[in-house]
Amino acid sequence: MTRIAYVDATLPARKRIALVAHDHCKEHLLAWAYRQRERLARHELIATGTTGMLLDRRLGLAVESLISGPLGGDQQIGARIAERRIDLLVFFWDPFESQPHDPDIKALLRVAAVWNIPVASNESSADYLLSSPLLDQAHACRVPDYDSYLAGRR
Repeated sequence: MTRIAYVDATLPARKRIALVAHDHCKEHLLAWAYRQRERLARHELIATGTTGMLLDRRLGLAVESLISGPLGGDQQIGARIAERRIDLLVFFWDPFESQPHDPDIKALLRVAAVWNIPVASNESSADYLLSSPLLDQAHACRVPDYDSYLAGRR
């Protein structure tokens, strides 16, 4: 098995923040986003379908809405993380109810860990992330070196 090498990367000062919430957590995410509206407005927001629509309607924030999570929106978010097009993930998931797309959710959390992006899974962790002084500045991190990974597979 090939061990992955890492390279230095930089998260930009203006973050691309993905917002995802399970059905029973949408109201919690909306209330949190309302409280954090001013901070969120300084960044680019991407959300799965219904969550994005609700954020746009209720908060008036510009949100790029992908498709609904169970229809592949979680996978779209994961693909953007792997493409380094999402810098932070806020994912309010329901720990009390299994989801029919649980494998997609696990894959999303895994790809966020692989690409070393900050993840918040509830209001408290999301508050900590958004109150960090690193939120509004470029931030050095390490990410998998995909080029060396490919070279090692030849």
